[in-house]
Amino acid sequence: MTEQRVAMTCEDVRFRYRGDAPEMRFDCAFPTGAVTALIGPSGSGKSTLINLIAGFETPDEGAIRFGDRDITQEPVSERPVSMVFQENNLFSHLSVFDNVALGVSPSLRLTGEDRGRVEVALAGVGLSGYGNRLPAQLSGGERQRVALARVIVRQKPVLLLDEAFASLGPALRADMLDLLASIHDERHMTTVMVTHFPEDARRIAAHTVFLADGAVILEGDTASLLDSETAPAPVRAYLGEKEEVSD
Repeated sequence: MTEQRVAMTCEDVRFRYRGDAPEMRFDCAFPTGAVTALIGPSGSGKSTLINLIAGFETPDEGAIRFGDRDITQEPVSERPVSMVFQENNLFSHLSVFDNVALGVSPSLRLTGEDRGRVEVALAGVGLSGYGNRLPAQLSGGERQRVALARVIVRQKPVLLLDEAFASLGPALRADMLDLLASIHDERHMTTVMVTHFPEDARRIAAHTVFLADGAVILEGDTASLLDSETAPAPVRAYLGEKEEVSD
């Protein structure tokens, strides 16, 4: 990996689920302001790693750092991250506007400036005029646009996406990736994207972390790492697999 300022690092992070599950080991770095893809076979630990960064799981050993700040034990609400899930995590009884506004104020007590921020965010994801609709009135892609608008108003420096577009068809998934790239170009969030699709990583991720058997085994420039002719053997084996749909 070329020298550059690093936004986040996982330093000798160890984690084991209860029971007889094997220990997982994560050592990797996420360049600041870049899009990083987390990729690898099903069960390799991609979702576990992103949940550790978000704070939904706590390492048994090691440290997760944001710059010089150790966030390993910080509560989810205090971490410098926003997260978009495959199911978008919208509240069905709230309007599109209010779902986005939760990113500004969990109590939905908004100033005029706050309301303006929500409208700007909705416009930024192509949903001007959708504020009064309910999530059930939207398509899957539109619901993910709402989730991205909420990320915009939260103004956190790190964005985590756990298979956020996996349930969408190829054309719509490409549209959402292009929207994500546009938001990234404007806001320069450090973005970590779990995906099973190598073409998604190639499309928008400058950096890729490859996992297998519960550990980070490779990381580097996406184009080089996912080049089927020059990639290391574990990556070539993965690229030859049929695409998976769940972790």
